[in-house]
Amino acid sequence: MSEPVYAAIEAGGTKFVCAIGTADGTLRERARFATRDPESTLAEALAFFEAAAQRHGRPRALGIASFGPLELDPYAPLYGRLLRTPKAGWHDVDLIAPFARLGIPVALDTDVNAAAFAESIWGAGRHADGTPLDTLIYITVGTGIGGGVVVHGRTLRGMMHPELGHLFPRRHPDDLGFAGVCPHHGDCLEGLANGPAIVARLGHELGNATPDHPIWDIEADYLGQLCAQVTLAISPQRIILGGGVMQHARLFPLIRARTRHWLGGYIARHQVEAGIDDYIVAPGLDDRSGILGALRMAVDTGRQQRDTAVDTGESLP
Repeated sequence: MSEPVYAAIEAGGTKFVCAIGTADGTLRERARFATRDPESTLAEALAFFEAAAQRHGRPRALGIASFGPLELDPYAPLYGRLLRTPKAGWHDVDLIAPFARLGIPVALDTDVNAAAFAESIWGAGRHADGTPLDTLIYITVGTGIGGGVVVHGRTLRGMMHPELGHLFPRRHPDDLGFAGVCPHHGDCLEGLANGPAIVARLGHELGNATPDHPIWDIEADYLGQLCAQVTLAISPQRIILGGGVMQHARLFPLIRARTRHWLGGYIARHQVEAGIDDYIVAPGLDDRSGILGALRMAVDTGRQQRDTAVDTGESLP
């Protein structure tokens, strides 16, 4: 009998990644394409899975890790839809319905929750012996800023899901004149420290700034505030910083220093003192965190359905 396969989507504001993989995290096939209008983008994703099923077999479930905000309450009328997203044209889009033709169960979560989930299983969210940390935060800094939280092996959901990018920082003294780019809040963390905010100030991306440009200290200060705030609010065992902006490795020591500054010595723990290099870290899965998290969601959902079918005597393909 061939090994079961699962379908996964990482739906980002600038690109979609679709993949077929197995339960151990092996990606057998992957495709990447630009995020356009909802109809054509979701149709391309559906076509990928229909074609891939001919090569790898029918997947048992689909996991979707998407930009947000999302309605994740399965009992809510808008379950599966994007809410007040700043992504033009995507408000109120149903992310689950277009894949009904596949005839498989669908799991949905935010892209950052999924990334945190994958990092806790296969990446930087583990103890030295390979066991998952109990509490973990994954923060992406790119087109937007988002945060995903894993607590005891489950992603955090409440009224909705964490929206860490829309907290409000103290303004850096060298940045008081910048209004911010968030369409809802202006100068929230996302509005001040995401990729478009950097370009709005500089006219170019962060990597083209000279090493002595103040933007490095401004960016590190805002992200250090975020790390300090989530340390105080959630008390994670590790913070993972990913996304396009965090490809600039020189930010990490600057952010760690500003995190310690904003904590002000209040948290007397090894993780935020001598061990801070192991507390605020880069992803262990590089750019695969989101798609692998979506894959693992599919695996868990497929297994749950089969377990339920065994209990009820239902026949499954």
